[in-house]
Amino acid sequence: MTLNRPKVQILLSTYNGAAYLDEQVESLINQKDVEVQILIRDDGSTDDTVDKLSILEQRYPQQIRLCRENNVGVIASFFDLIERSSEAFDYYAFCDQDDVWMPNKLARAVARLREKDGSRPLMYCSATQMVSQNLEPLKVWPSDIPRSLSFHNALIENVCVGCTMVINKETLQLVKTRMPDTLDNIIMHDWWIYLCTSSFGEVIFDHEPYIWYRQHQNNVLGGSTDGWLGKWRKRLSRFVKGKNRYILSKQALQFVQLYGQDMPSQMYRDVERFLHSYHKGVLSRIKYIGQSPFYRQSRLDNWIYKFVFILGKL
Repeated sequence: MTLNRPKVQILLSTYNGAAYLDEQVESLINQKDVEVQILIRDDGSTDDTVDKLSILEQRYPQQIRLCRENNVGVIASFFDLIERSSEAFDYYAFCDQDDVWMPNKLARAVARLREKDGSRPLMYCSATQMVSQNLEPLKVWPSDIPRSLSFHNALIENVCVGCTMVINKETLQLVKTRMPDTLDNIIMHDWWIYLCTSSFGEVIFDHEPYIWYRQHQNNVLGGSTDGWLGKWRKRLSRFVKGKNRYILSKQALQFVQLYGQDMPSQMYRDVERFLHSYHKGVLSRIKYIGQSPFYRQSRLDNWIYKFVFILGKL
């Protein structure tokens, strides 16, 4: 390895992703101006994923480390990767199995992170260039982040796309040293890291996309190319079916139980009041919500947050 280049460990979870793996992994290997190691955890794939990964590992033995594991789901798989990560690296990036990274994705992230105080937890994230399965451009998403990426946003909304995230060693240790006993109340690994970093450090958002974010019918996770009407139809359907109920309040409670004693005092008081008001009656929730310091990025999303909070279904 070239000694003066920053070392980045890429954490990649795979599951039945054989179709696009070669293209994705090659784009990781070919990152400019950084040294990379790809730590891959296969989550019990039943297609040709492991066979393809084995070939890639043989092709790049110094840069790929493959762990063949049982299926535990995407959240637990990424948390397992965090536990397996090595302290020998300067930065850590999260990766999905079906995208393509632009050659300067990591170099751009490292450059932005180096502008900040590296003794604090730091996280970089960016917009994505959404593309079809054949890499035909669709749109840039998220297109706009009008408000700051703070704890008061992170508690109730995640705008940081996991596959764009790059963190420094301080953020990794912040997460790694206080792993939740159970992941039942964690919505997603990237949201949890956004919460951690915004509470104790700084989040950097880059409006320029450095990743081709592939959209296809087999996506486990992904952005939406639907218009606002389609987006809200899906959200309403998930709410009616109960899929989104109570997840935000449970994650907030889990977070404050793990980190509350070290949070800045005002931040801790804000989340304690949020949880206290939420678990009281509807009149208490109505009284609180008008002066809540927590916010979502869009005005419409903010009104939905207030409405669901009053209903006690957050």
